[in-house]
Amino acid sequence: MNQNWILVIIAGFIEIVWAIGLKHASSWLSWVGIAVLIYVSFVLLIKAQRSLPVATVYATFTGIGTAGTVVVEMVAFGVAFSWTKVFFILLLLIGVIGLKLVTTEPDMKEGAA
Repeated sequence: MNQNWILVIIAGFIEIVWAIGLKHASSWLSWVGIAVLIYVSFVLLIKAQRSLPVATVYATFTGIGTAGTVVVEMVAFGVAFSWTKVFFILLLLIGVIGLKLVTTEPDMKEGAA
């Protein structure tokens, strides 16, 4: 797997943490932590998109964040399970995978590290 795709996946997992943190933050220290996580996730995303197609990178990033946030809320915070949510998460994942499959741009631009 391309190193830049690993950065996108890491950024997506960090997005899950800060998105959940937005709901549960209650002190200035937790808000600072969320701001740092947002900064780190977007730095990783920006670094990855220098060598990858930006539309596919952003769709993957948001797909990981959205699907992961819903799953973590159901598993860790007791939000009610819903087949409708599962259906739309799967639809989102199919869309991201489809977007990746039909993208004809090369994964690496010339001269990119």
